[in-house]
Amino acid sequence: MSQFVQNMFASISKKYDLLNDILSFGIHKKWRRKSVLLASPDNSSKVLDIACGTGDFAFEFERFTPNIIGIDFCREMLEIARQKASKRNSSVQFIQGDALNLPFEDATFDIVSIGFGIRNVDNVNKSLSEMHRVLKPGGKAVILEFGQPKNSFFRFIYNIYSKYIMPFIGKIFARSKEAYTYLPKTAAKFPCRNDFFNIARNSADFVKMNYYSLTFGIAYIYILEK
Repeated sequence: MSQFVQNMFASISKKYDLLNDILSFGIHKKWRRKSVLLASPDNSSKVLDIACGTGDFAFEFERFTPNIIGIDFCREMLEIARQKASKRNSSVQFIQGDALNLPFEDATFDIVSIGFGIRNVDNVNKSLSEMHRVLKPGGKAVILEFGQPKNSFFRFIYNIYSKYIMPFIGKIFARSKEAYTYLPKTAAKFPCRNDFFNIARNSADFVKMNYYSLTFGIAYIYILEK
């Protein structure tokens, strides 16, 4: 699975940011901004952004702290992140690595984030365990991920959009109907709200967990405190 996902993201890397803007009507930027505010970083916070992709989550954190590392297993996505960092004169470090085997010592970071990536890892429990391991005591894991709307009517409309319109747009702009069929399909299946908390409880000893619904439940922010 990991090789398939890696190849898929490599194939859409050049159009990834454009498609995010088109498919979410730009709302994904507000979601990241709210996630960062809920994490409450300050100038001394050390942040690790896992599955950083093209760097947008890391750059949002950089508004508050310069101490940021972004890690991703897809070389092509990291190349774009580094190009964006160069244009922004950003101090974010981008490295290639595995979310299931983070190359950092225990209790290194104040905040660990992952945006729209947790559902694509091979082992969600292991990934959450690794986040917990590298967090300092009192640190926060900030997880931004798609879910399923509670409202039945809005869920029906969103399902039509994600099942038919997203793959069509993906085919036009990224020449990859397959990727934009796979991504909404995984979002529709991924556990959300309390079901996600059940996974987190079985993965690591987080002392406090909260979630925040975004745009009728299309996406959720999870704050897990160590």
